[in-house]
Amino acid sequence: MVMLPWENQTTIVEFVLRGFSSNRQLNIFLFITFFAFYVLIISGNILVVLLVLFSQHLHTPMYFFLVNLSFLEICYTSNIVPKMLLIIIAEQKTISVAGCLAQFYFFGSLAATECLLLAVMSYDRYLAICQPLRYPILMTGPLCVRLAPSSWLCCFLLTAITMVLLSTLPFCGPNEIDHFFCDFTPLVHLSCVDTSLTETIAFATSSAVTLVPFLLIAASYSCILVAILRIPSGTGRRKAFSTCSSHLTVVTVFYGTLIATYLVPSANSSRLLRKGFSLLYTILTPMFNPIIYSLRNRDIHEALKMCLSKKPAFLLS
Repeated sequence: MVMLPWENQTTIVEFVLRGFSSNRQLNIFLFITFFAFYVLIISGNILVVLLVLFSQHLHTPMYFFLVNLSFLEICYTSNIVPKMLLIIIAEQKTISVAGCLAQFYFFGSLAATECLLLAVMSYDRYLAICQPLRYPILMTGPLCVRLAPSSWLCCFLLTAITMVLLSTLPFCGPNEIDHFFCDFTPLVHLSCVDTSLTETIAFATSSAVTLVPFLLIAASYSCILVAILRIPSGTGRRKAFSTCSSHLTVVTVFYGTLIATYLVPSANSSRLLRKGFSLLYTILTPMFNPIIYSLRNRDIHEALKMCLSKKPAFLLS
C-alpha cells in the first residue's frame, strides 16, 4: 500500500489566528476602537430595521431590500468581530478547524449575498427611474419576496461547494493564520496537498457571485444615467439622482474595498496592508451603510421623528 507524503504527519485540529499585534497597550486601544465600531454597526442596522418595520410609509420595495441588507450586515460582522475582539484582548487566538471552516463559510456566503442584494437594489432603482409608470406593476411584493430569499439561498449554496472541497483538505502544519479571521487564501495555503482544483472552483464561484452582480449594477446605472440626462429640468435631474445616490455610494465603497483587498499582492510585506483593507469591508463598510442610507434620506428622517415624537405608553396613562 502506497502512503501519501502527508499521511505520516500529524493532522492539526486547531488553527492559531495571529491577529494584529502582541503589544498589550496597542491591543487595548484596538479592542476599545473595534468594540465601539461593533456597537455602532449593530445599533445602527437594528435601528434601520425597526424604523422600516414600524413605519407604514417605508413598506416599499427599496426599504424591504434595505432591511435585508441591514440584517445581513449584523450577521456579517457578528461572524467575525466577536472572535477578533477575543483575540485582541484575551489572546484567545486558537480556533478549531471546524470553527474556522464555519467562519469562512458564513463570511463567504454573506459577502456574496451582499453582492447579489446590491444588484437587486440597483435593478429596483433602474425600474423606479427608467420606468416610473410601470414600476408598481413590475416591482411587486411577491417579486420582492422571491428576489431577496433567492439571493441568500443562491449564495449559501454556491459557497457550500467551496466549503465542501475545503473541508476535505488535510492540514498538517504549520497551523498559524496571519489574519484576524479565517479567509480562504491564508486557509488554503496551510493544506499539505495540491489545492489547485479547490482554488480554481473557488475562483469560479466567487467570480460568479461578484463579477456578474457588478456587471448588472453597471448596466443598471448606465441606463439610469442616460435617463437622468434626458430629464429637461435641473431640479428633476437632482431629484432623480438623489433616489439612487445612497445606493451608488454603498456599491462604490463595498466593491472598492473588496477589489483593493484581493488585488493586494500576497507577499509578506503586504500582509499588514491586506489586514487593513480587510477591516474596511468587515467593519467600516457595515458601519457606514446605515449612515449613508439615512444621512440624506427624507423618508428615514421622517420615520425617526415620528418614533421619537411618540410618547411611551406609561406616560400616557
